[in-house]
Amino acid sequence: MIRITHHIAIDESEITESFIRASGPGGQNVNKLATAVQLRFDVRHSPSLPDELRARLEQIAGRRLTRDGVLVITAQRYRTQERNRDDALTRLIELIRAAAVRPTPRRPTRPTLASKVRRLEGKKRRGGIKALRGAKPREE
Repeated sequence: MIRITHHIAIDESEITESFIRASGPGGQNVNKLATAVQLRFDVRHSPSLPDELRARLEQIAGRRLTRDGVLVITAQRYRTQERNRDDALTRLIELIRAAAVRPTPRRPTRPTLASKVRRLEGKKRRGGIKALRGAKPREE
């Protein structure tokens, strides 16, 4: 079990890893070894996640989520497979932790009377300046 928070843990069998060749620098190593990791986690069908958390995670994931609801994380920052595996898993855990935090609801506020007065005075001043730009009367 992978512990996310005190209340949330996901089973290791829910995560699948595949190794691919990393892009970028690395010399001959790049052409020979598959060091990059592609981690897949099925968000929609995971029994470990509550519905509320699942919805927030799908929203946060953005483009990393496939149409089928599978979260795909690709890690190729490091030159070893093991470090890339740890990096991908850490990123998954951080993403789930971020989704676990409930957003605080917005508390509606009203502008103060002084700010309303300042706004209206500014509009009058600006209108006065623009009124002076009017066409001059013709002298015949």
